[in-house]
Amino acid sequence: MGFKVAVVGATGNVGREMLDILAERQFPADEVVALASSRSIGTEVSFGDKILKCKVLETYDFSGTDICLMSAGGTVSKEFSPKIAHQGCIVIDNSSAWRYDSDVPLIVPEVNADAIEGFRQRNIIANPNCSTAQLVVALKPLHDAAKITRVVVSTYQSVSGAGKEAMDELFAQTRSIFVSDPVESKKFPKRIAFNVIPQIDVFMEDGATKEEWKMMAETKKILDPKIKLTATCVRVPVFIGHAEAVNVEFERPLSAEDARNILREAPGCLVIDKHEPGGYVTPHDAAGEDATYISRIREDATVENGLNFWCVADNLRKGAALNAVQIAELLVNRKLITPKMKAA
Repeated sequence: MGFKVAVVGATGNVGREMLDILAERQFPADEVVALASSRSIGTEVSFGDKILKCKVLETYDFSGTDICLMSAGGTVSKEFSPKIAHQGCIVIDNSSAWRYDSDVPLIVPEVNADAIEGFRQRNIIANPNCSTAQLVVALKPLHDAAKITRVVVSTYQSVSGAGKEAMDELFAQTRSIFVSDPVESKKFPKRIAFNVIPQIDVFMEDGATKEEWKMMAETKKILDPKIKLTATCVRVPVFIGHAEAVNVEFERPLSAEDARNILREAPGCLVIDKHEPGGYVTPHDAAGEDATYISRIREDATVENGLNFWCVADNLRKGAALNAVQIAELLVNRKLITPKMKAA
């Protein structure tokens, strides 16, 4: 008997990706339901070789549903996730609404799978920020080997991390520049086409942005609260795929060659690191792929026990949809959940 799974926010970038990945990975579901707001009722979305018509979240009964993959933003999640969880359905939420709640586990399966046991407190599991997810997949095996003390990361984040409207804005601005039309900025504070913007999310009192704070807070919760992390997060004119330049300081020595060998064996990591033109991975290469790619691994001689590397992943997959489905698989594989009923 399979599970009944609901995908909330099924018409969005991540929601559609969730449906694709559930089908690709043959998740043991007897029924998958696409849910969205009332304005999207009847909208059709693909699920494998099937077409699903979206139902309305506000009126949907979750009492017979086992797992809800929530990708409808923090405001919606704050309102609906507790209600859904109260009906006995486990919510795996992709927003920032529950990530910093001490009663809600924040999970990257390759990194802290054992923490999933804590879901019973609220019946909610949080998915990390896209930029954090790929980073901790790369950091975890290195931390186990030599104990990380400090991380400095600069991100190069694609516009898809800001949703479909952001992707549309990059496309429209690029076209406008080529045909000499006026360039309009609505989603971003400055022009994104042929430009980079050193602001993701709102500014905080200390001058950091919320995205930068998220990376720090989430890395501490997922990996180790003693790690010091500072980030500069930048939006770049790329449609899909986040890249990160990472500088790490360790408690113990770790050579570039040892790090390379460790990462080659690590779950979720794929090392492509040739010291030649093109011997590294770019966001374009990573789009549509599940792995966290690591390149440019080298020692940093300016600090004791320092290492640099380049990290790239598809933010819609590992940064969001894939990680959520992997969490659902973890629930099933560890027998932490059983189907409520035979789905229709």
